[in-house]
Amino acid sequence: MNARQQVLILYLTTSSLDSPVIAWAFHDGTGRDTHMAGDNDEPPYDTGLDALLDGWRLLQMSPLLPHASGDEYDTSYLKYEFLFEKLIEVTT
Repeated sequence: MNARQQVLILYLTTSSLDSPVIAWAFHDGTGRDTHMAGDNDEPPYDTGLDALLDGWRLLQMSPLLPHASGDEYDTSYLKYEFLFEKLIEVTT
């Protein structure tokens, strides 16, 4: 099998895979799709669980770390990041 990787990064509202997607990024190692950041108003999936149901493999999720008091209002990063992949067969 000659496969290439597609990578999907979903940022969810909470640490639960069934919570809504609030931001995302998609990278296609097959070269079939080219996307730029912000080129779509709708997320590819409503939840992380929907991505699993569509065949994406979950590779990594953000660790749950306690935050200092007051950090709940910090908007410097999105803390619930989930990294998915699909292997797509290609012909070369």
